Amino acid sequence: QLQASGGGLVQAGDSLKLSCAVSGRALSSYVIAWFRQGPGKERELVSAIRWKHGNKYYTDSVKGRFTISRDNARNTVFLQMNTLKPEDTAVYFCAAREGSLFYNDHNRYVYWGQGTQVTVSS
Repeated sequence: QLQASGGGLVQAGDSLKLSCAVSGRALSSYVIAWFRQGPGKERELVSAIRWKHGNKYYTDSVKGRFTISRDNARNTVFLQMNTLKPEDTAVYFCAAREGSLFYNDHNRYVYWGQGTQVTVSS
């Protein structure tokens, strides 16, 4: 199971930290990802991390603003989002897939948490 939390309503320039708590499986062979889906948009990969080695991926629009990290002891992945923009407004989902590759295609991810809404006002 994946449990996402941490969304909210903020102003442009503010920060939020999302959490994704993972239970029920060992994560050493998994990729954990954050996707988002804005109104009328496709679900897009925002960031991902390979649990075992810590390799990270960021989509271009969030590079330098978002940071993904993991807490091994808590089986939790975080997404620190700084300098938020109105275009970051979306429902954010965490997802997991076994393997080492980062896929943009959300259909490649088997396990999903519920979404958490992030709204950034201008």
